[in-house]
Amino acid sequence: MGSPSTLMFEAAVTRPLSVVFRTGGIWEGHDYTVEVVATRQGLDAFDVVVDFRDLEAALDRSLAPLQGRLLSDLDLDGPLALAQRLLAELTPFVPAPACLKEVALTDGTGRRLAVGLAVGQ
Repeated sequence: MGSPSTLMFEAAVTRPLSVVFRTGGIWEGHDYTVEVVATRQGLDAFDVVVDFRDLEAALDRSLAPLQGRLLSDLDLDGPLALAQRLLAELTPFVPAPACLKEVALTDGTGRRLAVGLAVGQ
């Protein structure tokens, strides 16, 4: 049997999300692509970083109550708070030795906001 891989691998899942928030007194509705990126050193016995089905299911559960909602009704003051909430909610669903690297929101114009954890945290 060979030695363990020193290479870092990443895998991502994406889902759409539509939300509304208020910026400087102006209402903004946004359609985002939510991207969740997991990472690990080497791959598991099935040559994957994480089980996508589990990560997709966790993301779906986190996004369902947010769809079409006003972020302030959920005690979120904007996209950064939304991304941070998703990061906190999803981190426990990525089993070691993999870890959640980042959660990113990309709007329809291609602007991307990402929050993440230091690998190994």
